Amino acid sequence: MAADKKKHGTVLITGASSGIGRELALEFGDRAETLVLAVRRAGPA
Repeated sequence: MAADKKKHGTVLITGASSGIGRELALEFGDRAETLVLAVRRAGPA
């Protein structure tokens, strides 16, 4: 991702328990004002 650290509004990430979705969740975790994660798996990844 770009090095710019500006705050984003609300970010919705689907598939956040693994793969690309997980990586995006980690990237946007400190950048989003509100982070909404949707997962199908419960428990640790």
